[in-house]
Amino acid sequence: MGNSIKSALFLMEARAARAAYGTADDCFDLGVAYSCGTGDLPIDLVEAHKWFNLAALRGSEQGQAMRAEIAEEMTAREIAEAQRAARAVLASMQLRAA
Repeated sequence: MGNSIKSALFLMEARAARAAYGTADDCFDLGVAYSCGTGDLPIDLVEAHKWFNLAALRGSEQGQAMRAEIAEEMTAREIAEAQRAARAVLASMQLRAA
């Protein structure tokens, strides 16, 4: 079981790296994966909100809708954490582009 969790984490990290520079759909798909849990990974609404937020910023209406939907299940602190994480992704993209 430990190996399957490590494999799942590796796959999610690889998807996150691609999604950070990818399309709104890439970000949305990652948000879905975190909001539903993937493989042996637990549901992570903070990560899901972050990726739905990034999808929404790239024009995804589905990303906007899902971000709002899961926000209803989150605390204000969790939402703030997700927003900080999304801003960090955007900042790292700008640094690499410069």
